[in-house]
Amino acid sequence: MNLHLKVWRQKNKNAKGKFVDYEAKDISTDTSFLEMLDVVNEELIKKGEEPIAFDHDCREGICGSCGMYINGRAHGPQVGAATCQLHMRSFKDGDTIVIEPWRAKAFPVIKDLVVDRSAFDRIMAAGGFISVNTGGAPDANALPIPKDVQESAIDAAACIGCGACVAACKNASSMLFVSAKVAHLARLPQGKPEREKRVMAMVAQMEEEGFGACTNTEACSAECPKEIPMDVIAQLRREYIRAFAKSEEKV
Repeated sequence: MNLHLKVWRQKNKNAKGKFVDYEAKDISTDTSFLEMLDVVNEELIKKGEEPIAFDHDCREGICGSCGMYINGRAHGPQVGAATCQLHMRSFKDGDTIVIEPWRAKAFPVIKDLVVDRSAFDRIMAAGGFISVNTGGAPDANALPIPKDVQESAIDAAACIGCGACVAACKNASSMLFVSAKVAHLARLPQGKPEREKRVMAMVAQMEEEGFGACTNTEACSAECPKEIPMDVIAQLRREYIRAFAKSEEKV
């Protein structure tokens, strides 16, 4: 199949970017989207031109680094899949594909389709962990956890931090990401001791990073490659109100 690409090219965050047209020729329908970009880059390198910069690592839908906007949708047209899991059979011969980086103040462009998502790292560093010195690894059955609790926590923990929720949100909110991380630990007994401190710190860092407010449009959950449900946002709000009330009691 032959495709026409309109790719966002931008030298760095301070440079003015623009769309540049490219042709992707003789692409197999079994080729992944990132492999298609590899083919285009090989041709650009042969011509002595600068290849298209895009982020990737595992190419298995695990690491979350491959995010890009494809034809107006985060990660492209396939539901419940990251960009690296998208295959060219999702398109038709002769299609025009528009490829852009995530658009958010908190995700400045590094180059072309690569954005700086370190804001997520700082939010996690603020409280997305359990502070406990365990010594040797405890036995798996040392702390029994009900099956429904365990499955609920795993559902929230499925978040890969790709940033699609931010890109899809009209306000560039990171609420789904933060909520998933808070809910994951809040649902497990190991996370209970620090639950108030955790949610207050992570929400404060989220606001400091410049993400927008959540207005519950549900676009984040709809475009999430791991299909994180909206109930994590409801839980974050409950956790925050609970933590805020406790902090007021101490004053």
